[in-house]
Amino acid sequence: MKTTVVLPTYNEAQTIVEIASALLELPVDDLSILVIDDNSPDGTGQIADSLAAEHPERVEILHRLGKKGLGSAYIEGFTHAINTGTEAIIQMDADFSHAPRYIPKMLEELRGCDVVVGSRYVPGGSVDEHWGWGRRMLSKFANTAYARLILRLHVQDVTAGFKIWKKETLLGIDLRRVNSNGYVFQVEMAYLTERLGYRALELPIYFEDRRIGRSKMSLSVKFEAAWRTLQVFQQHGNLTPTDRKR
Repeated sequence: MKTTVVLPTYNEAQTIVEIASALLELPVDDLSILVIDDNSPDGTGQIADSLAAEHPERVEILHRLGKKGLGSAYIEGFTHAINTGTEAIIQMDADFSHAPRYIPKMLEELRGCDVVVGSRYVPGGSVDEHWGWGRRMLSKFANTAYARLILRLHVQDVTAGFKIWKKETLLGIDLRRVNSNGYVFQVEMAYLTERLGYRALELPIYFEDRRIGRSKMSLSVKFEAAWRTLQVFQQHGNLTPTDRKR
């Protein structure tokens, strides 16, 4: 099964080589990496170019002009992967908060569902022990109360960014429906998945805080995600499985 890891990057020069190496060493047949770089000023794109030259059959990079956002990076990456024959599309962060070691198990479970979610909030899942009390409470509230209550979602980790999609699921969702470009992209994709009747399976993961650098989840980004959740409900609340793209 052809599998592509879609890695959006912005200023990940200190981690991109290590994460790429860890992914390429996985015992997964026909796995490749697609880096989507938003013109990182720290040289991430140039390092990714070197990786692509070293592994021409397994690493590819799409350079974008300017910082265009997480949601559009994933949509562009998903679309490119599908158009090049990929059957399973992995989305994950490039900073090791999503450990590559979970991927073989997630791919195995994908056979029986439409998308596999690496979840912090199902039994067995956890977050970094260095998270402060306020960050833990805010994340837990956003996932298990606020977004789930408004959108009536079954998935426990609504903002999960570590997922493996079947190509058919993304085609049925129709990425042209997606309007979010920030971190609420994860919420919108979770909502579209359930509204359209696709089955998501959550597997527990340990979510490690990024090893190098600072998190890009600022307070303003969190507030944006909160009010945009209401817009997601207004835009997609009437969808049913009959609205899948054929």
